[in-house]
Amino acid sequence: MATPTASIQLIVFGSRNQTDIAGVLKEVATAGFPAIEAGNMFLSYGEETSRQLLAENNLKVSGAHFGYGDYADPDKVGAHIAYAKAIGLKNLMCSGVSDTKSVQGYKDSSKLFNEIGKRLSDEGLAFNYHNHAWEFEDLGGVNGMEILAEETDPALVKFNMDVFWLYYGEQDVVGFIEKHANRAGYFHFKDGRAVVDSEGKRRPNFLELGNGEVDLKAAYAAAIATGAEWIVSEQDSTLLTPLEAATISRNYLRTLGV
Repeated sequence: MATPTASIQLIVFGSRNQTDIAGVLKEVATAGFPAIEAGNMFLSYGEETSRQLLAENNLKVSGAHFGYGDYADPDKVGAHIAYAKAIGLKNLMCSGVSDTKSVQGYKDSSKLFNEIGKRLSDEGLAFNYHNHAWEFEDLGGVNGMEILAEETDPALVKFNMDVFWLYYGEQDVVGFIEKHANRAGYFHFKDGRAVVDSEGKRRPNFLELGNGEVDLKAAYAAAIATGAEWIVSEQDSTLLTPLEAATISRNYLRTLGV
């Protein structure tokens, strides 16, 4: 069984992605990651600069991540397809639906996702829906992920499974991965815990891989069983420097064999 490749979502670097992409990619390489996940680098930094910085740091691009609005815009979809093919990535991720609070919002989005999935598949690419925790909120006897699973074609709409959000959404992480193994392949590994703030509200506390409450070893075993191609470290925020956080997470992935 093939070993997946490690990658890192650049979100942990925050605003530096806009102001210091050269420094960000240098730190990614220093931390030991062989690949990154970002948006459309050509639109953000220009093709020449993007290619130069990736080559200088010996980095590949595992995937590109966009919000729902980009996929609802045919011109943006076209631009992202062109970018993906030019840079050599296969996986495009989507966060969000047209309306997170209604069954109809998920059904309408499912129709669009099937269409986008077909368009990407025809180009040799894969459309992946990235779960959060709110897709598991009750919408009257059903939740958003259940609707997406029911209304979309597994051959066209894959799931970019985020193991922390599965945990935070009080799901059986391993069970979810196993149930949707036919949609798996590109994983976000994120760690942390659920905490209660001073106002008594439950919120996520993001931590470096191996420092939180997610059973990442069990999640990894389940991911491997699906034939996972990518394990992407994603940390929405950190109290450390991004380089320190990325290095800790990279070292943890090595203990898993990635």
